[in-house]
Amino acid sequence: MRDFRKLAVWKKAHEQYLFVKRSIAKNFPPSERFELSSQLQRASLSVVLNIVEGCGRASDKDFAHFLDNALGSANEVDYCCFAAFELNYISENDYKSIHKYINETRAMLISFIRFLRKNNNPQPPSFNPQPSIT
Repeated sequence: MRDFRKLAVWKKAHEQYLFVKRSIAKNFPPSERFELSSQLQRASLSVVLNIVEGCGRASDKDFAHFLDNALGSANEVDYCCFAAFELNYISENDYKSIHKYINETRAMLISFIRFLRKNNNPQPPSFNPQPSIT
């Protein structure tokens, strides 16, 4: 079991979540409180929670699965922020800031997933059949 607080990817995802809560979601109009704003906040929290849940798994394979889920949620955050920007709910500066967090978080997740899968799946022995002697 890993301590999620020691992972750089968790720290970046946590910063992303706090930025969404403190700077992005509060700018949405009241009519979006239960739609786009809510979905954005849930997706952002999901990135963090999937990393945390994966840390509690016994195998690297299971951990990588939860990091995959976190990556999917990061993509969801990306789209929600893009939509919010297009709808003029957030400023260009806020959009650029959150987009930077998202890209950094995704890059870290992808690297970590590759690392876990590489270490978990050693190359199978090559198949080199020998001719049968009769």
